[in-house]
Amino acid sequence: MLSHLSTAEIVAYYKMLPHPEGGYYKETYRSKEEIEVDALPARFNGNRIFSTAIYFLLERGNFSAFHRIQSDETWHFYAGGVLNIYVIHENGELETIRLGQNISKGQTFQATVPAGAWFASIPAEETDFSFVGCTVSPGFEFIDFELALADQLVESYPLYAELIGGLCRC
Repeated sequence: MLSHLSTAEIVAYYKMLPHPEGGYYKETYRSKEEIEVDALPARFNGNRIFSTAIYFLLERGNFSAFHRIQSDETWHFYAGGVLNIYVIHENGELETIRLGQNISKGQTFQATVPAGAWFASIPAEETDFSFVGCTVSPGFEFIDFELALADQLVESYPLYAELIGGLCRC
């Protein structure tokens, strides 16, 4: 059970690294097979592996900054407390996903952020840490990762200026 461990102990045990968006991650799976660029949507500029998976840890006081990737990303809840994931869909709709284990309070064990959507996450107020996983298909490559610039994102989505300002690093 992870609840008795500190975040530093979890990071050390899984040999997690700091993620550019915030938090810590450890890649746990990278497919050995590739999808040819001709079989992928035009937004990809080269071959991509089938799928990747990571562990991801956010502790209280930290957040995963708004970013987007070119693939769908499915989040899985493992341990700790609720993780709020804020998704700004391409049509401008804001969705709040509460990743956690109490389904009677609207939490879910698994949720998918669609390719191209801007998203950020932060542990809920009562949460010390959230230990989750992310599966990306086609597989994650940093070339497909874009960290949001707060001013530009607010210009596109002014209704969410306060949220964006609180969950951007640039």
